[in-house]
Amino acid sequence: MHTMIRFSMKNFRFVIFIAFLVWPSDNVSCIAKQHKHWRHRKASVSMLETDANSPTTFNVLRYGAKGDGIADDTKAFEEAWAAACGVEGSTVVVPSGSVFLVKPVSFSGPNCQSNIVFQLDGKIIAPKSSGAWGSGLLQWIEFTKLKGITIRGAGIIDGQGSVWWKDDNPVEESDANNSSEDSQIYADAAGGMPSTKPTALRFYGSSNVIVTGITIQNSPQTHLKFDDCTGVQVFSMSISSPGDSPNTDGIHLQNSKNVIIHSTSLACGDDCVSIQTGCSGVYIHNVRCGPGHGISIGGLGKDGTKACVSNITVRDSSLQNTMTGVRIKTWQGGSGSVQGVMFSNIQVSGVETPIMIDQYYCNGHKCQNKTSAVDVSGISYQFIKGTYTSKPVHFACSDSMACTGVTLENINLTPLQEKNQLEGPFCWHTFGELRTSTTPPITCLQRGDPSNKQVHNNGDSC
Repeated sequence: MHTMIRFSMKNFRFVIFIAFLVWPSDNVSCIAKQHKHWRHRKASVSMLETDANSPTTFNVLRYGAKGDGIADDTKAFEEAWAAACGVEGSTVVVPSGSVFLVKPVSFSGPNCQSNIVFQLDGKIIAPKSSGAWGSGLLQWIEFTKLKGITIRGAGIIDGQGSVWWKDDNPVEESDANNSSEDSQIYADAAGGMPSTKPTALRFYGSSNVIVTGITIQNSPQTHLKFDDCTGVQVFSMSISSPGDSPNTDGIHLQNSKNVIIHSTSLACGDDCVSIQTGCSGVYIHNVRCGPGHGISIGGLGKDGTKACVSNITVRDSSLQNTMTGVRIKTWQGGSGSVQGVMFSNIQVSGVETPIMIDQYYCNGHKCQNKTSAVDVSGISYQFIKGTYTSKPVHFACSDSMACTGVTLENINLTPLQEKNQLEGPFCWHTFGELRTSTTPPITCLQRGDPSNKQVHNNGDSC
């Protein structure tokens, strides 16, 4: 009994002792809370200083970039990249508050470490002089053969494409003393710009690619291109160029797999998204498109080539004042297939033709009729609603390779304005099923399968 009392008293004294120690600690904590804003500010400044001096951070200013929009900063970018290339998880920093003039550049990666971040918070502008481009260049900024590359930030990539869009308008000389972004030396008035227009930002042969936060604007041609890439994510970014800027696709996909594009605004002079041969596992959602030509698969099969596209989903997106809404386009004479495509919950406003399959795509050329065609099958349209200005539905399928497995459900498309020249739905050699009534009624869709559909040879199948 006495032993238990002594044990309890010892524990009691211990608790009192601990409480005594904790009490002033609580007071200090309260005092610290009164000054929490100062503490947070100090911590954030310290964090920035640590990041800036980190052995994995490579700021282009440290490598000689001027950031005045006049001096050529290409070499500084190349040197910063070369240093970052050898460090896994490194970050190339393009800081805010500066404008960097960069000539055509390729950030090559076969020998680079993985998971490099390109932190773009400033503005990168393209040169306006023809001499800076040479001839035959297909891209301006290129990332090749990388494993884990992220471009992120609040910065801008500006292709300054207006000098390329005016075919017959020679570029004028600018005032060399002008300190603005427009002060680069223009091409000689007699020379103009090269006929080959470059893509603003291209990724080639890379995996685990992320593009987020940035703005790409006024590209001479396509804004953002992925060739032979796997595991691509594009989100929370924007692309912008005038609606009349020629061939300025927003996002172009080719031979790329497992691609997700979402929460992105696309305004351009051509397809907002262009999905070409070799693409599969593409998921697009919550995208705003307009102006532009819509979201397109193709054109596929040009010059008798084989095209293979499968497992494409476009949903929960809106298109405003575009030429088409969701479109599949193929050239005559091609082979291969487009299959497993779903367009769902699409809102259109003032779109010329919201739903289109065109197997006679010709793009202004003089095209001859051919019997072979890309096989289009398993195409689903669900909950597509809004207004059109020309024709609600246009299905022009091949005489010998009819479109099959086309299903429509909850389609509600009405004219933006009642006009005499508006056309009704059009179908040619299109087979499938109406799963609900539609507005307007799409009575031209044929049920079942065609009796005379051509079958591809083994070499022409995907």
